[in-house]
Amino acid sequence: MKNNRVRRWMRPQPQMNQKQQLWEDDWLDQEPMPMEKALRFSPTAWAKLLYFRDKSQNEVGGFGITAPDDLLLVIDFLAVKQEVTCVSVKFDDEAVSQFFDEQVDLGRKPEQFARVWLHTHPGDSPEPSTTDEETFKRVFGSCQWAVMCIVAQDNSTYARLSFNIGPGGQILIPTEVDYSRGFGPSDHSAWDAQYQADVTPMEWLNRTAVNEEKPAANSQMGSAPPSRDFLNEFERMDPVQRQLLLDELAERPELWNQESEVVIL
Repeated sequence: MKNNRVRRWMRPQPQMNQKQQLWEDDWLDQEPMPMEKALRFSPTAWAKLLYFRDKSQNEVGGFGITAPDDLLLVIDFLAVKQEVTCVSVKFDDEAVSQFFDEQVDLGRKPEQFARVWLHTHPGDSPEPSTTDEETFKRVFGSCQWAVMCIVAQDNSTYARLSFNIGPGGQILIPTEVDYSRGFGPSDHSAWDAQYQADVTPMEWLNRTAVNEEKPAANSQMGSAPPSRDFLNEFERMDPVQRQLLLDELAERPELWNQESEVVIL
């Protein structure tokens, strides 16, 4: 589970007026920096993250709640309303804002609930996709620091700590389960209720909920050839994710041109 590779590069000082409003906070000047060298999970937080991961063959995401005196110790995993597919997670902006308000009301500061971005991959590769990289840069690029952590189906992990102050830089860090922490109970019924309330599975090809009526076979949606972005993303998928996508295509005959027998997306 450990990854000792290190990457670092120089970057210009971010401009404060470029912060996205959703992620602004009132404690920026006093925000402490994480000092530990690994992202650690309490046993209960780790169990909850894996439980959410194993609920389906889709990705799922959320925020790591960290200890106030140990900002790289995740003590809980909390999801927000989101749409998920086998290759993506999309948070609802209003739900994120509500989540932030609730955490502030509980007395937490942003560095405890809005700096560790957690999500899963249904395959065996935890490496971030192009979409993951773009999301991390767009949403967390104005924070003084942030962590992107991905957990794959085989429990392999990818964790990167990003610093956006001074010259800036990024470093890959290992992940660990800290068994010195107390074991809280596993509440599967409560976790199931949270998952059902917050996670909406979507069809990746047309972004409609899986229980909604599928478009007619003569629909004009996506009649153009596959885009270069799609092909690049497909090439970056690990074999399991590719197979999930191909299985979905096989179940969607309306997407196939019956004369040429090639998929039209």
